Amino acid sequence: MILSRKFTKIIREILLYALAFYALSWGINLWRAPSLPDKRLPPLSGKTLEGRSVESLLQSNRPLLLHFWGTWCPICRQEASNLQKISRHYPLLAVAVRSGDNRQLRTWMERRHLSYPVLNDPEGKLARHFGISVYPTSLIYDARKKLRFAETGYSTTLGLLARMKWTELWKKPAQEPNHE
Repeated sequence: MILSRKFTKIIREILLYALAFYALSWGINLWRAPSLPDKRLPPLSGKTLEGRSVESLLQSNRPLLLHFWGTWCPICRQEASNLQKISRHYPLLAVAVRSGDNRQLRTWMERRHLSYPVLNDPEGKLARHFGISVYPTSLIYDARKKLRFAETGYSTTLGLLARMKWTELWKKPAQEPNHE
């Protein structure tokens, strides 16, 4: 009986600490996330490292992960394999910020066996346009290209997949009946 009370107390404390950690990390993420004046994905253009047009990537009627990162960022490097897994299931555009020229970036990707679409942002202009100041930053847009999630810092594959799935299932707002 005494053992089960102690066990229950320990489990309760663990859950309380986990909840407090989650709340703290959620608050930090809100504080660090970019403040975008418009929640719609602005028009993007250019070519990925593979030569594919960015416009063609954005035409999908599925959620999109727009991911800002840099080869110089240790957390970004750790997260790269997670993005590879996400790219097998959902449209993804990774924006490499201040990470060298296309040749250097292509070599970096090849050495790590990464093949997801990357748009090079050598001077950080696109990142500034989006108000990105923390790396990595993941912006998840729904099928209508409306921002649904903005995440900063490391994200697990499972966490990204869950957000992408949630975005995919997001209910469309009910339309007003037409009274003509």
